[in-house]
Parts: sequence; C-alpha cells; structure tokens
Amino acid sequence: MRKYREIDNQLMAGKVLASGGVIEYYAFQCVDFNEFIVDVENVTFHDCLFLGCRFTKSMHYNIDGSNVVLTSLKVPFNVFKTTLYNRDTLYNAYDCNRPETLNDTYDSKVYRHYLATGIHADDINETLARTLHDHSMSDALHDFLDGYAEKDIVAVMGGHALSRRDKAYRQIVMVSKMLTEHGKLMVSGGGPGAMEATHLGAWLAGRSNDDVDAALSMLEPYESYKEDSWLSSAYNVIEKFPQETYKSLGIPTWLYGHEPATPFATHIAKYFENSLREDGLLAIAKGGVIYTPGSAGTMQEIFQDAVQNHYLTFGYASPMAFLGEDYWTKEMPAYTLLEQLSERGKYRNMILSITDSPEELVNSILSFK
Repeated sequence: MRKYREIDNQLMAGKVLASGGVIEYYAFQCVDFNEFIVDVENVTFHDCLFLGCRFTKSMHYNIDGSNVVLTSLKVPFNVFKTTLYNRDTLYNAYDCNRPETLNDTYDSKVYRHYLATGIHADDINETLARTLHDHSMSDALHDFLDGYAEKDIVAVMGGHALSRRDKAYRQIVMVSKMLTEHGKLMVSGGGPGAMEATHLGAWLAGRSNDDVDAALSMLEPYESYKEDSWLSSAYNVIEKFPQETYKSLGIPTWLYGHEPATPFATHIAKYFENSLREDGLLAIAKGGVIYTPGSAGTMQEIFQDAVQNHYLTFGYASPMAFLGEDYWTKEMPAYTLLEQLSERGKYRNMILSITDSPEELVNSILSFK
C-alpha cells in the first residue's frame, strides 16, 4: 500500500508541482495553489489528498475522482493546522498590561465556541471539525517528536491547583530543569500548577539557582491561575529570562479551557478530545513518568500508565517515579498499592521509585536505558 507524502507548506508544494506530469500519492495540507497557477496547468493529480487547500479557478479540470478534497469548515479554529501551537498563536491578542485582553485571544474565542456548541456537540459540522483538528494536532505532534529519541521524552503528572508558593512547585521546577539540561524533552498536560512548574523548569535550563529563585519570586505573589496577573507574571518571567535553546511540550485540552495553558511551554498540542490527549501523553513518555502530588486525575493517570507497563504496550516498560514519600504512601497511597501488587505478581514490569529528593528522582530517570 502506497504511503502518502505530506506537503504542508508553499515551498514543498512548489517543488512537487515544478516536476510536472502526473502527481500521485501526495497529501497537500493548507496549500494555496493560487501561487502556482502556471505549474498547476501542467500537472494532473491522481489519488491525492487535499486538506484545507485553496484552489485556482481551473483546478477542477486537474483533479479526478481518485482524489479526496476536504475544505475548511465554518468554525473559528484551523481544522487543518500543520504545526503545533505556542504562546504566540494561542494568546495572539494578549496584552500583559491589560488582563482583560485574554478574552480577545484565539484560545479564548475557541473555548467560548466550544462551550456554546456543547462539550458533547451534536452538530455534525462541529464534531467533524473537532475530529479533523485533533487529527491535525496528532500529526503535527508526531512530526515534532521525530526529532527526539523516544526514551528522551519524560512526562510530569500532578495537580493543576498546586500553588506557586508550595515547596513541591520548586522541586518540580528543579527536576525539570536538571532533566532538560541532560537532553530530555519535558512534557506535561500544559496547564497551571505542577504542569506549569514543569515548563518553567525547562525554560530556566542552563541558568543558575539564583535565577530560579528570582523567577519564583516574580511568580509567587500570583499563586493561582484564577488570579488576573497569573498569566502576565509568567510573561514577565519570560521577558526577564529569554531563551531559544530549550524546548518543552504541553498537551492541554479545551475540556479544561478554564485553566489557561502555560506560556512557558515552547510547543503546545491542544486538543478538543481529552481522552486522546490523556492517552497520548502517557504513550509518548517512554523515558518515564514523574508523579507529583495530585488528586483524582493524577490517580487515574498512575493506573493507566501501570496498565501500559504491565502489558508492555509499547514494547517495554518505563519508569514510574514518585515525588513525595508521605503523600504517595500515606495521603494518597498509590505507590504503596502498586508496590504491593507488584510484589504479589498482580502487576508485572513495574519500574518504581519514590523519593523526596529532586536529585534522586532525576538520577532514577537518567539511569533508565
């Protein structure tokens, strides 16, 4: 079976069209063919995909019934997005000095549309648009991850309500900072709390601990994402400590659209369907998953990850590292339960560790080969 070659920018499209003749087995994404009017007249398309493209007036003569054409739908989001989001695309109209401008951003507009059309929409135009958008996100996500060895991708799970003033917040920052400096791509659900701390740590990689303390002192007065200055304070840190070297990946969802995506994540794969996002996040973290204090959502992720490791779903098991001994053995004794079930053979292939030390946790992840 032939594999379609993806063409998602004008430069690539121009090279393909310049060859002339019959163009077969290409997937054109968001290409504006009006830039290539002369070249289009000299080609015939056969068994190609056209996703969200703009066509010349005469192109219908070149596209026979073997091709599939999907045009953009009437929704306020890009159905066929070819790249991941970032803070500039999600928060395109945001002004740090005017917190109310958050309502004017792409992210807020899409969230309002999402709520207005229903979390579980029943209009086929809407459900198709969301499905195609999430497919495009997954495609862009895997293109991005192709640049990393799979065991260099490490995820952090934890509560969205974790205060910026909490001791655990700084611990997560340091863990993420150290792992990023060792070449790991840090991934999280992309929201506030423990997730934000993950991306702040990656953003501050290569800097001193004094810089970490300075950044935290700028953020701590606005400890919760519910405060107006939560987002602007993050932008202020980014401005004070600029960098273009280190990357991190956030994977949020509009299901929790009331929780803003952290701007510290350099790359953001935002989904409509939360189940795709949750399963995908655990699936890509083949270098290990770090569990920090959280509640029901984090507990769900722990046992979902344990199932993947038990069945060697992706060919091998990955580390499950827990930060916070008292929390995970007494308050929410998930570690204790996993350890006991592993000892009894009810769960197999568990690579478990628990510590209160960021340095020990980092070493447990780095020791995984």
